[in-house]
Amino acid sequence: MTSDATNTNDRNQTTEAPVLFKQDGPVGHILLNRPRALNALDLEMVDLMAAKLKSWESDSSIKVVIVEGAGEKAFCAGGDIRGLYDARAVDDEEMLDAFYRREYQLNHYIAQYPKPYVALMDGITMGGGVGVSIHGRFRVATECTMFAMPETGIGFFPDVGGGYFLPRCPGQIGMYLGLTGARLKAADCMYAGLATHATTSDQVAAIKSALTKADYTNDTFDTVSDILSGFNKDMGEAALASDRDHIDRLFSGGSVAAILEGLGQDDSAFAQNCLKMLGTKSPTALCVSFEQIRLGQDMTLADVLKMEFRLSQRMVCKPDLFEGVRAVIIDKDHAPKWQFGDVGQVDPREVAEYFELLPTERELNL
Repeated sequence: MTSDATNTNDRNQTTEAPVLFKQDGPVGHILLNRPRALNALDLEMVDLMAAKLKSWESDSSIKVVIVEGAGEKAFCAGGDIRGLYDARAVDDEEMLDAFYRREYQLNHYIAQYPKPYVALMDGITMGGGVGVSIHGRFRVATECTMFAMPETGIGFFPDVGGGYFLPRCPGQIGMYLGLTGARLKAADCMYAGLATHATTSDQVAAIKSALTKADYTNDTFDTVSDILSGFNKDMGEAALASDRDHIDRLFSGGSVAAILEGLGQDDSAFAQNCLKMLGTKSPTALCVSFEQIRLGQDMTLADVLKMEFRLSQRMVCKPDLFEGVRAVIIDKDHAPKWQFGDVGQVDPREVAEYFELLPTERELNL
């Protein structure tokens, strides 16, 4: 066993490094190591992961990569929003460009990774944490998984490829998740195709052991698939399944305004709860996210990430993101004062401007 930081077999053991790497036989192991910050991704972590994955890609002794989070609570709760807020406060445009650019490049690289990439989503998995898990071939949820794309609640949009994977969920589930930021458990993740396997948290160590001891003489992807299937557990009925008819009917509107109107005319508890959730979100973010998810259903992942980079660079200059992070992360009053009072005040021409091409030298290259 070799390690590029302090060796650890214990998910709870931490050292100063924000990401720990080690090789255990044929397995390359990545541990996101900021448990006090719920393993939130910052630029250093993105760069460390990208460099190590590149090194392991050409290392014939590495057959499989496993990624998990340190601590008991989270796989990865998202991007380091506080750090981005601080960068925005001092107009650090270079930092805001670099973080999103390199994060999205990492997301795309994971999607194309030539070796089995196994994300153990044991705990909170949101935003940027979804980006370093959803694009891998294997995503394992547990009873501790809490999956969400909650960005509209801070004046942003479901990025890290959300415009690609959300519209590929069954029916209108992706639009529902992207707009409301609804939280999913393991059964829901399986139902929506966001996880490939589900098991109990107490089996995670056994999964890692089995992957380490496996014979990879034959197809490595088939070998990993067979091992993970052997640990599969029935996580019960998905809430999404029981709400599916409501979701498909109520989130099929041709605009955010149409969706809100339909919800307002439906007296079901589900509709009224959705209406309440959407009432807390940034109207601008809702309109941008709706368009992002609608457009993404016919785009490749690379084109979606390029689109999302344009959105990110414009969103960080707008008041809603700064205000949303203040309300949720900084002051924690959860009372953001959005730029517009409701979606009816959001000009479609302004929404369209978010999607316009950047100057050629600023476009995202993949």
